[in-house]
Amino acid sequence: MNVIISHDVDHITAWEHLGRDLILPKHIVRNCIEFGLKHISLGETARRCGDIIKNRWNNIADLMKFDRGRGVPSTFFFGVQNGLGLSYTPDDAKLWMNRVAREGFSIGVHGIAFELPEEIRREHDAFAAATGLDGFGIRMHYLRRNPETLANLEKTGYKFDSTLPELTPPFKVGGMWEFPLHIMDGDILCGNGRWQDRTLEQAKDSTKAILEASADRGIEYFTILLHDRYFSDSFRTWKEWYVWVTEFLKESGCRFVSYDGAIGELERAHAVL
Repeated sequence: MNVIISHDVDHITAWEHLGRDLILPKHIVRNCIEFGLKHISLGETARRCGDIIKNRWNNIADLMKFDRGRGVPSTFFFGVQNGLGLSYTPDDAKLWMNRVAREGFSIGVHGIAFELPEEIRREHDAFAAATGLDGFGIRMHYLRRNPETLANLEKTGYKFDSTLPELTPPFKVGGMWEFPLHIMDGDILCGNGRWQDRTLEQAKDSTKAILEASADRGIEYFTILLHDRYFSDSFRTWKEWYVWVTEFLKESGCRFVSYDGAIGELERAHAVL
């Protein structure tokens, strides 16, 4: 099996949310609930509060270092407009997008616009102007979509999308590849709702079950999402799950590949057919 790993960047700093949305109070309530239900430790709870004080809410650099060491050619999706708790500035986004690209990782759009074609085009063009890239992919924030979203993304010129949460192989929408999202960190760690309620062992079992089902369905390109925010000791179970899943996949003989690499291979296979 070929595995594509990606990371959605929902936050860059904690203070970017001050006076703009309810992310910080929701975060504090979430921490209290998870601690009260004994799903996280006192140490994790304290570290999460400390992250707010330190104004550190991204772990992009640490994640790039880890992925490089594991031989994972991951893709980072960045927002270029605000909405639904995605509140960082275009300048902060550009700084990190350019840094990630310089370090040899792929970047794409973490999309807000999913309905109106003109707004989808505006977002696409903003990303192209900020990065100088021509030919890139997208994943919608909160996986939002309607029946026309994929067709509109294809018409806009996106190379690929990875939004659809279905256990199916990649497929083409016109000239655009759709890579369904097979495993998302939140689904694995928060199986019964909005709060973390699974242990590491439960998360491992759930992951293995999805991988086995994918193999049974003949899925050759399997996608996994970890939000960079969770690659932290403040979210110990989430980080340990990601470390484990990369090791487990490697030991199982899986191969890590980027979206671009997968597209090249799929296009060549289709040409032969």
